[in-house]
Formats: sequence, structure tokens, C-alpha cells
Amino acid sequence: MKTWQKLRKNPDLWDRYFIREKVITAIRTFFGNQGFHEVETPLLTGSLPPESYVDVFETTLLDRHRKPTRAFLPTSPEPFLKKLLVAGIGNCFSITKSFRNTESQSKTHNPEFTILEWYRVGATYTDIMKDCEELLLFINTYLLRSKAAKGVIDTKTLMYQGKKVSLSSPWERMTITQAFKKYAKLNLEFALTEEKLLPIAKEKGYAIGKNDNWEEVFLQIFLNEVEPHLGRGKPTIVYDYPVILAALSKKKKSDPRLAERFEFYIEGLELGDAYSELTDWKEQKERFESEERERIQLGKISHPIDTDFIDALKVGMPETGGIAVGVDRLIMLFADVSNIADTLFFPAADLFEK
Repeated sequence: MKTWQKLRKNPDLWDRYFIREKVITAIRTFFGNQGFHEVETPLLTGSLPPESYVDVFETTLLDRHRKPTRAFLPTSPEPFLKKLLVAGIGNCFSITKSFRNTESQSKTHNPEFTILEWYRVGATYTDIMKDCEELLLFINTYLLRSKAAKGVIDTKTLMYQGKKVSLSSPWERMTITQAFKKYAKLNLEFALTEEKLLPIAKEKGYAIGKNDNWEEVFLQIFLNEVEPHLGRGKPTIVYDYPVILAALSKKKKSDPRLAERFEFYIEGLELGDAYSELTDWKEQKERFESEERERIQLGKISHPIDTDFIDALKVGMPETGGIAVGVDRLIMLFADVSNIADTLFFPAADLFEK
């Protein structure tokens, strides 16, 4: 049964779907109170930053004479916002649609999804950690404001899938190395190369193909052995990822094998991905070229690299911390549902039903 049919049959469901508009209003209020500028970004572009793990949607743009040009649906608003940072916009955010292929038939993915990105000038990833703590608490308080005004509810906690979660700060924080040691019994510092990681994965019983690379094997172990444990009872921030997994993030000065990147989780659900943003155009160009080679090796659609983004970095982007947060997953959390389709009026399953 499609969503509109469910709603017609059971009008009580409307309240759950209307949580989306409340969450988005809360987000806009939170950043508006801090003087952030909201930006509308394109939903059609001629080039993209290459990301080895992302499958893109390609289409064709026709001019008035029907001359074709390759075009793509953006995977995030990031390059557009960063160009505006170079231009001098200051703190900014965007709530927009983004598109990633091969992400249907999943309870936590939809190929067309709503993404929140914000960038704070003069900040690092540690400042964005604080933003996350404050934003989630603000949204929760906003949603519960009528009950909170009567003093009958604790706005620092929420219930998700029968589990009580405390949103009070500070959240749990652990490095990715600590997380692998604790939950996968694996010393990640030792296994930062394919030669070291692949044999360990085979010993653990993973099926490793001859073309599997380090990133794919890392993700297999992480998704199966680490991620399910994160954010239980309290949000968890996992930080300092290997630099190979952070194409747009600064390296750590103390250990250039690692990047100033974090993700945060609640009850095993990954909600956001943050960086101390890379500002060195030469290093960014090298990483883009490396990511593109990886895409070709993996057989993904090759697309023009966003050289305009590199040109903007040459002019100079201010030191900035930024993050991408899955809005649909936030709504899953606050609506207390385990399937992303239950937050969408028109999930992919409804639109492409066989």
C-alpha cells in the first residue's frame, strides 16, 4: 500500500508525517537565531567532486537547439556552499535534496533524500561537535515545547524504538581506533594498509574478493561489528578517521595518517558526518584525482571533476568546520520509526513499484 493510501485509510498517521515540518522549522530557527544565512543550492550540475563510495545519477541537458550536455544530480550541496564561503558569505547552511544511486531497498536510505549542511567560519570539527549537541537538544525541546511549558516532561531525553536516550552534553566521544579496539578487537593503527587489513578480515570470516580494496573491507567490519554498538543510551561521536576516508577533510597535524573528521550516532543510526574542512587547493586536487582513479577502478560512472571548486580554493577559503546531517534520519529519530520510508510522503518504493 502506498503512503497516500495509508494516510487516507488511517488519518492518525498524519501526525507522524508532520514531524518533518516541525523538525525543519526547528533547524531553521536554531541557525537563524545565530545569524546563519540559508542558501538554496542547485539540483542540476555539470560537474561533481569525485567520491569513490558514491554512485551518481546522470541525465542530459539540452539547449534550445537540442545540443546535449552531460548533467548530474548533486550528491550534496557542499561544493556550492564552499564557493560562497570563499566569496565571503560567512556562516551558512542549506536544507536541500541530494541524490545517490544504489541506495534503495534499505531501511535507512532513499536515493532522493533531504540533507542539512552547515559551515561555521573560524571553527574546527570540535566546534561542530558542540553544534550537534546543541541542535539535537533544541529540536527535541521544540517538539516537546507544549508539554515542557507545563513542566511535565524532560526535554533532554527521547525514546527511540523502546530505548531511552539522553541528549544532555557532553556526548560520548571515542576515536575510530578506540571504537575498533573495543568492538571489533582490531588494532586499526596496525591495519591501515590492505596488506595488513585483508588477512585480518579473512580470519574474521569475511568473504574478501580479489578486487576488494581497503575501504570496502574497513566498511564491512565497521558496519557489522562497530556501528551497531554506537549511540546506545547516549549519542556517540566517533572521530579521527583514516585520511583515506575523508577526501575533503584536513589531516591531523599530530598524525597525518588521520583526518579531523567525525560522525555521530544515536541507537546505532548514523546521523551526521563532519570535517575540519580542507582549504589547501593542491592537496584537494590530488585527493580528487585519487578518488577519480578509485571510481574508475570500481566501475562507477565517470564524471567531470568540479574544477571551479578547486579554483575557488585557490582564491582562499577561510578556516571552517562543517557537517552534513541526514534530515530524513533525524526525522526517523524524532518520529520513533525504524524505516526511512515511514518519514516520506513519496518514498522510492512508492514511485518505482514493480
